[in-house]
Amino acid sequence: MTQQGTRQGTGLASERAASRQHRFASVVRAGARVTPERARSHNRVLVLQELYRSEGLSRADLARAVGLTRVTISDLVADLIADDLVIELGIRADARPGKPATLLDINRAGFAIVALDLSYLNLFRGVVTDLDGTVLHREQLDVTGVTGAAAVDAVSDLLARLVARADAPILGVGVGSPGIVDDAGTVLSAPNLGWADLPLQDTLAERTGLPVLVANDANAAALAERTFGGAEDDTLLIRIGRGVGSGLVIGGRLVRGAHSAAGEIGHVVVGTDGGEVCACGKTGCLETWLAIPRLQARAQAAPDAAGRDAVLAAAGERLGISISPVVGALNLGEVVLSGPLDLLDGTLLDSAAETIRSRTMADSHGGPAVRMTTLGRDIVVLGAAVMVLTGQLGVF
Repeated sequence: MTQQGTRQGTGLASERAASRQHRFASVVRAGARVTPERARSHNRVLVLQELYRSEGLSRADLARAVGLTRVTISDLVADLIADDLVIELGIRADARPGKPATLLDINRAGFAIVALDLSYLNLFRGVVTDLDGTVLHREQLDVTGVTGAAAVDAVSDLLARLVARADAPILGVGVGSPGIVDDAGTVLSAPNLGWADLPLQDTLAERTGLPVLVANDANAAALAERTFGGAEDDTLLIRIGRGVGSGLVIGGRLVRGAHSAAGEIGHVVVGTDGGEVCACGKTGCLETWLAIPRLQARAQAAPDAAGRDAVLAAAGERLGISISPVVGALNLGEVVLSGPLDLLDGTLLDSAAETIRSRTMADSHGGPAVRMTTLGRDIVVLGAAVMVLTGQLGVF
């Protein structure tokens, strides 16, 4: 990627950064004055959303779809074309009467997104995608034993390598991090990485000069599952890797909680029968049963296949015990697991599903579906890309 391309992408994204919090919010506070600038920003998002979801629309198609006048649409489209966000595909090939319509689309290949996943055991992974979420390039970095400031430097190194491989201006950077992450992208607590009150979003933005969005990895995964995986409106996504976390979607919307810790189940103590000491200092946290390093070690230490199944069944039971109250209280439609298939799919998944059914009112409605994600290892980076699309363009 050229320096000029980087500057252009950075400048364009920076101009949008001030209003990105409002771009896709169609709900205005009661009593708030709707200014022309806010209305225009809202209309701009409507156009981008419609084009993103329906490739190849004319200006007249857009006017009908979003309920705006043709004059307003033409004005908005002109601005979006000037920003390189929208392109003309050519004349529609049909037999309609009148002047042939020119078709429009989002400039899907005109910008790149960089997305990082920091949740893997001993690895930081990252990708470069286009605006459709198609992965164009991959990088990963071994971070075995790396914590604290060294881990932040490792994230920066991986990000720099990905930025260098982008062939188009970068719209933004999305990062899925383990731990509790607040709205400002500060990692409040990530014990496995040795991070506490770390302003990761601001740090990476300062080092790169790019717009950066940081969120909890399980929340990013939940966004991906909702967007690309066909998840139901009321779903709990359990992300199992270096640690254990979850993303909660209610009514189609991600729930963050009062202190940005909704879904942070890894450090909930399961049962009263003790257990191993957790990285957080407590004994018997769910992570001590399910975190991949511990689960893998116990499974490998089993004397035979039956012993390995017993280990996985016990872990699945603890997971079911921990989330059954949530499933029952919220009447969730789905529980989706994300992590290594060789450990999670099969015995562990079946044990968790049976435990949930036995501890909730499943008889009256069949209970939630309990399944593995279909998005595989890219679930967090896809969610991080969705974060950028939403934050920068209002798409989704």
